[in-house]
Amino acid sequence: MRLIMAAIGKLRAGPERVLHDRYMERAIPLGRQVGFTPITSWEIPESHARTANERKAQEALTLESAHSGLLKDRTVPLLACDPQGESLSTEAFCTLLTRLRDENCHTACLLIGGPDGLHAPLLKRAQKSIAFGAMTMPHQLVRILLAEQIYRMLTRLCGHPYHR
Repeated sequence: MRLIMAAIGKLRAGPERVLHDRYMERAIPLGRQVGFTPITSWEIPESHARTANERKAQEALTLESAHSGLLKDRTVPLLACDPQGESLSTEAFCTLLTRLRDENCHTACLLIGGPDGLHAPLLKRAQKSIAFGAMTMPHQLVRILLAEQIYRMLTRLCGHPYHR
């Protein structure tokens, strides 16, 4: 199953980029072993519109038109990172993604909004909304946390001790 992490905003060079890239580089070969390939990370530019709603709407359009309109395909499950979402354990996150893979889902997309979050229609379309806790976090940090959880999930599936 193809696994895409699509995020609004760009990670600048620095420790955040290094950490994100480290987890992604580790995840890719493990993903091949357990049927998650390719694992990719998309960066979508933040909108410069005047209001939060306009920014979110514009970012959603850019996201949906990115990469040959893959996200316009209504069969692609969307998993949205959103503060109002469900807080999942690592095991539940792993179960969710492996269930999609085992149901022969060809692609799943994990969405991370910008500073204003994700556009409401995109959130409604998501199969599941996932929260990384009740605290407000920078969206760049959420991207690193998600990359780490993907890596942790894959180590768990491969029987590697990292996931403990």
